[in-house]
Amino acid sequence: MYKVEIVHNQDLAFSVKAGESEFTVDAKGRGLTPLDALLAGLGSCIGVYIRKYADGSKLSLENFKINIFAELSKESPLAFRQISVEIDLKSCSIDERRQRALLEFIRNCPAHNTLKANPLIEFKLTC
Repeated sequence: MYKVEIVHNQDLAFSVKAGESEFTVDAKGRGLTPLDALLAGLGSCIGVYIRKYADGSKLSLENFKINIFAELSKESPLAFRQISVEIDLKSCSIDERRQRALLEFIRNCPAHNTLKANPLIEFKLTC
């Protein structure tokens, strides 16, 4: 089971702790915004799956870059209406068959699967 603890600091800033790591999320932009953090999680998960594919296929895919662009709805309820992922493999030479296989493989990262599945989110309030 995953656990992330979020503690309110002040204003719209929060300390986020996951395992031994800690970082700040701030809706006013002094740190990652909550939506930046969501997209960073997706992009990082895709990056992990690119590395897994490269290692399993004995491909040299190093120092690649992932850019994620997202379009937020203008009306309520606010949500990302479209997310585009661009992967720059730094001019590696893999054939078209391997490119298709890599794209299929990374579509199975857990963050992508979670977003696709539209999971049930339960809220519990304690006072």
